[in-house]
Amino acid sequence: MTVSTTQGREVNGPATAAEIHQQSQLWKTVASEAELRRRSTDDFLLPLLCDQRARVILSGAGTSAFAGQVLAPALSGRLHRRVDAVATTDIVSSPRQILGEDVPTLLVSLARSGDSPESTATAAIADEMLSSVRHLVITCNGHGQLAEAHRDRADSLVLVMPAAANDRGFAMTSSFTCMLLAAQLALDPASSSGSYVDGLGAAADQLLAERTDQLRALVARRYRRVVYLGSGALTGLAREAALKLLELTAGSIVSSWDSPLGFRHGPKAILEPGTLCVVFVSTDPYTRRYDQDIADELRSALGEENVVEVSAHAHDGRPTWCIGELGHVPDPLVALPYAVLAQQLALLASLELGLNPDNPFPSGELSRVVRGVDIYPLPRQT
Repeated sequence: MTVSTTQGREVNGPATAAEIHQQSQLWKTVASEAELRRRSTDDFLLPLLCDQRARVILSGAGTSAFAGQVLAPALSGRLHRRVDAVATTDIVSSPRQILGEDVPTLLVSLARSGDSPESTATAAIADEMLSSVRHLVITCNGHGQLAEAHRDRADSLVLVMPAAANDRGFAMTSSFTCMLLAAQLALDPASSSGSYVDGLGAAADQLLAERTDQLRALVARRYRRVVYLGSGALTGLAREAALKLLELTAGSIVSSWDSPLGFRHGPKAILEPGTLCVVFVSTDPYTRRYDQDIADELRSALGEENVVEVSAHAHDGRPTWCIGELGHVPDPLVALPYAVLAQQLALLASLELGLNPDNPFPSGELSRVVRGVDIYPLPRQT
């Protein structure tokens, strides 16, 4: 079975390919549904968000955790309160370190399936440790354990993404961007996030149409190492992009991530001749200068052909891959089309290596939903 991409070419891995290409339409659905439930969402969230003592925790495992890392920096400023992105895997293993401060808390659980052991355990641990906690569950599976456990609770709100966002492929693609967008729309109603969706979708469609052949040429070089860099919200995206490539190539390509400034402090040691570096450029004028500096430095070290500078600014005279005139859009939302580019690169790299992107681990070393995690009861405090 095949799915068409650009210029009449076709690729195997039908689910993953389709799930990458459908995202622009899904974002419109997510935004429309968010608008329809605006009043009920505000009624649930605003009492807690108006409490200056309140803490917001964005939580998930793997890719879902990285969605929280994209959102947290900007949301903290927008909401004028503490917003932390903490993986469920960290909360479950070290709950007293992370939830030791008993303040009113909104736990935002981001989960594609809602069936991973850490997802349900994190919510239960928060209920046990915190005297005041409300749950916002954002999931792609309305029948998952997490959704079922919270659907009828007065202190919980469950937002289910469009059915097509519940990826059938191994890697999270549509689920990542849809949950990221839904969380942004729910938590920051004062922003104009919804009005950006058409432009973001057009940018994603355009880059798939115009950049796929360039991406195919890149993966044909069989890079052994790929580095993704991004500042602020885009550091979380860089981490997700690196994971996507690692997953879909079954670990055959060593992928790394960092911030542009942090990269020079040791992680730069990963570079070797022929390393591919992808720099996600911020839309913030101040931050952008640091992103461009590292891109220039990498071009000098590796050659221009091995550096991809992805930008939302079309006319700055730089050798960039421009995704459209989106310089006015905040970084957490520009991350959506940036993510599509990273997903497409990972898909094509998987195919170049002769793998099946829908199931790059046919012998079962990794599975779509994590299994086999033992959850232990919290020890009594002495």
